[in-house]
Amino acid sequence: MAQEMVATLPGKVSQVKIKVGAKVEEDEEALTIEAMKMETPIFIPCNGTVKKVFVKEGDEVDEGDVLAMIVET
Repeated sequence: MAQEMVATLPGKVSQVKIKVGAKVEEDEEALTIEAMKMETPIFIPCNGTVKKVFVKEGDEVDEGDVLAMIVET
C-alpha cells in the first residue's frame, strides 16, 4: 500500500534527502521546507521504499501538497 508524504506548511523546499528506490524508515528526515527564514524537517510517514518524489530543491509548496509517495513494506 502506498502512503503520501504531504507538506505540513507552505514554503520553499530547501533540501531533498530521499531518492526514488531508497529504503526508508518511519520518522526518518526526508526533506526540509524553509518558511519565514526557519527550516522545518518533513519526516517519512512509514517504513518502506520511495516510489516517487514530486518536488526538487527550490520548489515552492503549499500546505497539503503531496511531496513524495512511499510504498509500505
